[in-house]
Amino acid sequence: MAELAKNAADISMMPAEEKLVPPWKEALQSFYKNKLAVIGLGIVLFFIVIAIIAPWIAPYGFKDQVLADRMQAPSSKHWFGTDDFGRDIFSRILYGARISLWVGFFSVLGSVVVGTLLGIVAGYYGSWVDGIISRIFDIMLAFPSILLAIAVVSILGPSLQNALIAIAVINVPNFGRLVRSRVLSVKQEEYIMAARAIGMKDSRILFRHILPNSISPVIVQATLAIATAIIEAAALGFLGLGAQPPEPEWGKMLADSKNYITQAPWTLFFPGIAIMLTVLGFNLMGDGLRDALDPKMKQ
Repeated sequence: MAELAKNAADISMMPAEEKLVPPWKEALQSFYKNKLAVIGLGIVLFFIVIAIIAPWIAPYGFKDQVLADRMQAPSSKHWFGTDDFGRDIFSRILYGARISLWVGFFSVLGSVVVGTLLGIVAGYYGSWVDGIISRIFDIMLAFPSILLAIAVVSILGPSLQNALIAIAVINVPNFGRLVRSRVLSVKQEEYIMAARAIGMKDSRILFRHILPNSISPVIVQATLAIATAIIEAAALGFLGLGAQPPEPEWGKMLADSKNYITQAPWTLFFPGIAIMLTVLGFNLMGDGLRDALDPKMKQ
């Protein structure tokens, strides 16, 4: 007993080992060390904030028309000038942030949910199930994304909601194939084989073991996909297949301003800058998340 007590005392006198850093905390630290990623996060948060508080900071309503003030250059009264209907462009861009972010977030959310479910089923069960789902993905990816989106909106009818559905549909194969490839790798791990050996249900294996270990690349892809979705929403709006007047969607604002490039270039410049900054923010943040979550990128 005396010897055991002595050994315990010796152990207590040893210097404490450095605590292991949780993976999420390590990823967060890596993300914040990336200056470009932090800048991207700041840009994204900025647009989210102005989208939320737009009704309180916009000097005018996005529908307010003053024909006497049409095509006015930027001034203290109208910071970004006015359009061909005398509407304040600054106010419309603030409200337009709501539409672009709403379409970006929810279209990608739908793509992630459907694509992840299809991908995890295809990768786990394989055989003819994998064959059917993979061929569907291949057929969808054979079409240029914007053409497929136009086809979906043409069938459903031009509107913002249908544009959201179209963008969600065209992004499903990207997430499905990403999750499928990840599942094919994870399901060969020993702990998955052990779970099968003890008779664990497939649903429990899929959602308690495989999905959590396959989610990191999905998060990165989702962040980058939001940027793509915003561009696609703007493209559909520019073609008249997205948001309908008088909604202040940035792509629609560009379409309405294309005839006044030389006469009133500010009507085109500011919506374009808003799209560019938002997409840049999500791309920088996505690159930072990739570097933080991908073990291959760590030194």
